[in-house]
Amino acid sequence: MRLIADLHLHSRFSRACSSQLNIENIEKWARVKGLDLVGTSDFCHPKWIEELKNELKDDGTGILRTESGFPFVLQNEISLIYTHKFKGRRIHLLVLAPSFEIVDKITEYLLTKGRVDYDGRPMFNIPCPEFVKEMMKISEDIEIIPAHIWTPWFSLFGSKSGFDSVEECFGEQAKHIHALETGMSSDPEMNWRLSRLDGYNLVSFSDSHSFWPWRIGREATVFDLKELTYKNLIKAIRIGEGLVETIEVNPNYGKYHYDGHRNCDISFSPEESKKHDNICPKCKRKLTIGVLNRVDELADRKDVKPKNAKPFIRLIPLHELISLHLSAGIATKKVWAKYYEILKAGENELDVLLNVSKEKLLEVADKELVDLIIKNRQGKLKVKPGFDGEYGVPLIGDKPPKKPESKEPATESEKDSEPTKAEPLSAKDESLSIAPEAQEPKVKEQTGLNKFF
Repeated sequence: MRLIADLHLHSRFSRACSSQLNIENIEKWARVKGLDLVGTSDFCHPKWIEELKNELKDDGTGILRTESGFPFVLQNEISLIYTHKFKGRRIHLLVLAPSFEIVDKITEYLLTKGRVDYDGRPMFNIPCPEFVKEMMKISEDIEIIPAHIWTPWFSLFGSKSGFDSVEECFGEQAKHIHALETGMSSDPEMNWRLSRLDGYNLVSFSDSHSFWPWRIGREATVFDLKELTYKNLIKAIRIGEGLVETIEVNPNYGKYHYDGHRNCDISFSPEESKKHDNICPKCKRKLTIGVLNRVDELADRKDVKPKNAKPFIRLIPLHELISLHLSAGIATKKVWAKYYEILKAGENELDVLLNVSKEKLLEVADKELVDLIIKNRQGKLKVKPGFDGEYGVPLIGDKPPKKPESKEPATESEKDSEPTKAEPLSAKDESLSIAPEAQEPKVKEQTGLNKFF
């Protein structure tokens, strides 16, 4: 059974997330995107877990299903903020669980350490080794995956608050870490440069703060399982049996690929940063060191593909391609209209991006847009690198991007803001403002795509 999974999502109870994030919308847009399995998100939050228990039923295999049969896996992201060797550490971990019973035990433990009701991604002053040890006491079926491992502010290898190795971070509990999430600003090829990561499987998920198709499933992992069960899924993550490949965005598209200062509009490659001693030439403060630079710092080889490495695909979401082609905001009515028109050529978005023939695409789109889709499929689409919280920008050839007619009315504000000096380890570190939500225009009735809705 081949399936595409996105196991890192958030609910409306997480900060900076769409208020419309509920099970119904997650299922609906997962189908549109082409996902076959998704994470529940935020299972520790008291209001969200109540909804999960009301709307999802365990099919007896550790997989939860909606009334229509769409599958979910219990999942939560946890933020651990603590001090280790006189340095503040901020590590995000993705946690998968096999049942509501186990989730209740996880929540009981976390309540001894703090609150779980203020954010779907709760924060605790718990060192990583202690957290993993306590999870294994609850159940060895719990899977813990370091999330977006290279992001500067909140990750395993982050330049601002991370470690230099899995073992340094988790100590003797590193034996319970089997997989690492690449994050948007890195891809497997970049991670292959570290021989110390050869023993870990690489997975990719969206960390989506909304259900819109340019967010959910933008990164995903492809599995081929004899049967969809929690046991088989975890086996694939742990030993690679049934883990086929990952779907990644071009790492330049990620918000932290290059170094820079967003407020100063400074974006540097690692080589340029070194020339400036990692100092912003405008404000004279330290640059936010991005993922590529950090990989360069820790890498011990080049052009090596580990023996057991899985292949991967680079894709930019379809909305981004249409927005680029039309020089229009990503959530504007004409981009939505063209999106629905193109979907008629395939089963869903990922089918269009990966499989539908050029001839069939030309029936629903002009040659320039089809060429973009094909270049995207071949991994040949150029992207201006993102930096310091700014997404990268897809390009047509070497031309700078045209200014869109209107900006995306974003559903989220995903920037991991720099921690304040006054309160270096407080919950305020990750306070984010929520932008106005994007609205889907009522054009779907014209497309014959009611199967999704």
